[in-house]
Amino acid sequence: MHTHLADKNILITGASNGIGKQIALSYGKYCKNLIAIGRSQSALEDLDTQLKNTKCNPILIPMDLTIYQLISDLHIELTKRIENLDVLILNAATLGELTPITHIDENDWNNAFSLNVTSNVIILKIFEDLIKKSSKAQIMILTSDLIHKKKPFWGLYSASKAAMEKIAYSYSCEIKNTNIKINLVDPGSVNTKLRMKAYPGEAKNSLTQPEELDEFFLDIIFNDNYNNGDLISYSDWKSE
Repeated sequence: MHTHLADKNILITGASNGIGKQIALSYGKYCKNLIAIGRSQSALEDLDTQLKNTKCNPILIPMDLTIYQLISDLHIELTKRIENLDVLILNAATLGELTPITHIDENDWNNAFSLNVTSNVIILKIFEDLIKKSSKAQIMILTSDLIHKKKPFWGLYSASKAAMEKIAYSYSCEIKNTNIKINLVDPGSVNTKLRMKAYPGEAKNSLTQPEELDEFFLDIIFNDNYNNGDLISYSDWKSE
């Protein structure tokens, strides 16, 4: 089962909790090397423990992606350990403050765009050489349907996600004649710390639980039914 992942090198950002951790667990059961980036050392160690009985070699990287030099340093170190990067999952994100547009704090704006947009662009730029060395590469960027809704107070988060969506679509056109495929992935409403920060009173059992996304992520990876530049929605996948 999922033998197509057996020789793959996979890098995931925001892998210490929530959706990112679930993706790491889903792919880590089958892949060769799993590079898991997250801010929490203890949470990454917990991920490592959960992958103990798999064939995967977890490479745990506790780091702040908004310190961009660390991304360059990581690239240098990884090139000593892997020859190529087959899968890149850009999942790390911050909510920012839910506030009226005219109340947005400048520092909060800069911090949100620094992680949600700028760090992702830098990762794409710096790791593209390793991605191009893969015989068949897959990039997935986590997104949200909030981008397409008219909701008050979500301007900061939605703007950063919309920016990343446009970057993904532009990049998909730029690499259409290469071995790389890039897709946006919308997991829907999931019980995560970010979701609970936005909706603290929401009933958790009414949401998709991270573990319910296991087969979804295993199915969409290297799935030829999805074209380069597609938006893949969990709700659509589930209803098929």
